[in-house]
Amino acid sequence: MDARAERRDRTRATLIAEARRLFAARGYGAVGLAEIVAAAGVTKGALYHHFANKTDLFRAVLDQVQHEVADRVAAAADARPDPWDRLVAGCRAFLEVATDPEAQQIMLIDGPAVLGWNEWRAMDEENSARHLADALRELTGAGVIPARPVEPLVHLLSGAMNEAVLWLARTDDPDALATTTEALTRLLDALRAP
Repeated sequence: MDARAERRDRTRATLIAEARRLFAARGYGAVGLAEIVAAAGVTKGALYHHFANKTDLFRAVLDQVQHEVADRVAAAADARPDPWDRLVAGCRAFLEVATDPEAQQIMLIDGPAVLGWNEWRAMDEENSARHLADALRELTGAGVIPARPVEPLVHLLSGAMNEAVLWLARTDDPDALATTTEALTRLLDALRAP
């Protein structure tokens, strides 16, 4: 890679990192482009070379956060040899990972508000919901979960976990994560074939 390409990649990475830090701390609406370029030490022209606008930069930040969350959830799930244990471990890991204030702000609060529900859902499905769907298909195919359409289960479980994480962000209950994880485990157990 030549020096110019390296500089270009470094500038893009710096813009994403600084925008991410600022969006996580104060929310998308409270951060201006001038503040982002100042923090990154670049000009607005450099920003516009890489991103069409602030929304486009946010999209790159959200994609990065969603990939990181999905990777951590997949790592927790993949550490389990049993398909059922993988599902439960992945769902529990999502609750833990997504309770990070940065992930909540960018992924669950600003994501749908900035990009709109349809685009946010498409990104969520690409980065994480498809893993949940794959796990449920495997369990349905193995008879661990009774044969039923997987798509409704994916949306129900994904929505329940997203809402649980948003609730966890607002509660002062020190036992909230443990009780929410227990409730999620009971919910998942109810899916199993008798």
